[in-house]
Amino acid sequence: MAMDGKQAVLTREQVKKEKVKGQQQEREKIRVRVRLIPIWLRLLMVIALFALSIVVGAIVGYGVLGNGDPMDVFEKSTWTHVMDLIQK
Repeated sequence: MAMDGKQAVLTREQVKKEKVKGQQQEREKIRVRVRLIPIWLRLLMVIALFALSIVVGAIVGYGVLGNGDPMDVFEKSTWTHVMDLIQK
């Protein structure tokens, strides 16, 4: 079989090397994402931050805006008074 100088003839070994090289390139393209913080821990952090923001908001709202003692937010009598105001 006559070939021009422009066409290259590949041996079986060269074809195998090209195939392996293509598979390695595909493996490099696929990235496995390793999470530093697991999803369950992220959810717990969001819930904890949400609870903290509610507590801080109540302290600021009652203590600073309402001109009361900020630690009175944690007393039961404060919340019964608030509920009485809301219901009546």
